[in-house]
Amino acid sequence: MTITASLRLYPAAALALGLAVAASAWAQGSGQPQDLPATTLQVGMHNIRAQLAQTPEQRQIGLMYRQSMPTHEGMLFVFEVPTTQCFWMRNTLIPLSVAFLADDGSVVNIADMKPQSDESHCSTKPVRYVLEMNQGWFAKRGVKPGTRIAGDVFGK
Repeated sequence: MTITASLRLYPAAALALGLAVAASAWAQGSGQPQDLPATTLQVGMHNIRAQLAQTPEQRQIGLMYRQSMPTHEGMLFVFEVPTTQCFWMRNTLIPLSVAFLADDGSVVNIADMKPQSDESHCSTKPVRYVLEMNQGWFAKRGVKPGTRIAGDVFGK
């Protein structure tokens, strides 16, 4: 029996397959930036509006396809459990700095990332949180390993 014949006999399977293919195509090739719910983070006197990427699909797309990002905006990636996190910049058009954050919001390490690069940038220890900002944002504000970022997501 061919796949086409099977899909005619099992419409639920056809629907499931179609939804899976559509979701995968959207996540990988929509070419559209995502607009996610946001939270406010604080670093000293600076406020950050951080969109929250909490699901595997949201984290996979991240800041892809954006042409620009306002100065005090970024994206906070939230993972279920602490592990070594590695990030790259495929389909990401703007240069970013990435801060890997401990559960209390303290910066573990920071890396600068080049647009549209598959080069991996990893946390130096297991973390649950990763914050991406425009490249140089952390350096310009004196944020370095050990600096604490506050916000409800970290229990303030």
